[in-house]
Amino acid sequence: MTKRYQIGLVVPLRGPGGIFGPSCEAVADLAAAHLNDNGGILGREVAIEVVDASGRPAELRGRIAGLLDAGRIDAITGWHISTVRENLSSVVADRVPYVYTSLYEGGESRRGIFCSGETPGLQVGPALNWLRRNMGLRRWAIVGSDYIWPRRTARVVRQYCRAFGLDLVEEIYVRYGTPSFAATLPRLEAGRAEGVLMLMVGSDAVKFNRAFARRGLHERMVRFAPLMEENMLLASGVDATENLFVAAGYFKSLATADALDLMSAYVERFGPGAPPLNNAAESCYEGIMALAALSDRAGSADLSDIVRHSAGVGYEGPRGTMTISGGHTHQTVYLAAAGGYEFDVIDALEPMTS
Repeated sequence: MTKRYQIGLVVPLRGPGGIFGPSCEAVADLAAAHLNDNGGILGREVAIEVVDASGRPAELRGRIAGLLDAGRIDAITGWHISTVRENLSSVVADRVPYVYTSLYEGGESRRGIFCSGETPGLQVGPALNWLRRNMGLRRWAIVGSDYIWPRRTARVVRQYCRAFGLDLVEEIYVRYGTPSFAATLPRLEAGRAEGVLMLMVGSDAVKFNRAFARRGLHERMVRFAPLMEENMLLASGVDATENLFVAAGYFKSLATADALDLMSAYVERFGPGAPPLNNAAESCYEGIMALAALSDRAGSADLSDIVRHSAGVGYEGPRGTMTISGGHTHQTVYLAAAGGYEFDVIDALEPMTS
């Protein structure tokens, strides 16, 4: 192979999202190995450069700018919060393709940014509608971290509430990385909500689950989380995840051929003691596969060529058929219930039509 194709993998290694870091790194290594066994990207060997997304914004922008200026990365991908995406976009703009893999609030339309994660129209709205139709849940509270994803998602949730005849009775926002929910839980306890929409990341959601269950609120309220994966489930504990529902494009327990193939390859490469395979990590696999598909369609690593040929690019991955349109990836999203230390997949959700 000729010159390497260098991918900057931007993932959190510390803070609330640090719980995902080891799994993301392992899955990226697996994706690179898979591509390299099949000719790499554009005949170039794929190499991964891990960048910690949990530092201060100025430091992260400087690190990425330095890598770009030195010609050390040809593309960027990875799971990180929307605040990081906003900070990176100005640095990456018009330089290299950027596949943002996390579920997010939707609305990204800047040139060269491709979003392969779940959006509210695929995930949150359909899940709220399913829970209304199948469990009769109509009164909801939001508990979210105080940053872009929860705040902007809440705007869309208000629209869904009007469309489905739901009542949003409470919105509570806490600091990202909050040490305590002592002021939050009494408000939920005194309120009228039948369900809590959790818009929190990693260890914040784990702390909330534990505190919620200690107060016995899991016995009277359902929780629905767009972001809750196997690491978080394990850290929360069985006693803290009763009546917890999750919507995502991938679960480790998803019994499709492509998902099972990923699990088999992951265990074969890293052994049974590897960091748990989960949605956040698997999204990094999707991001790397999306970069490969975009580059292969364009026949070029140049951003202008990739953007010009990006419409309708598709590939088969652990989530099934993935198709890129308008900078976003269309995919199947599933609803699951927490069952011990695994997720029991219940149903495929119908996406919102608008």
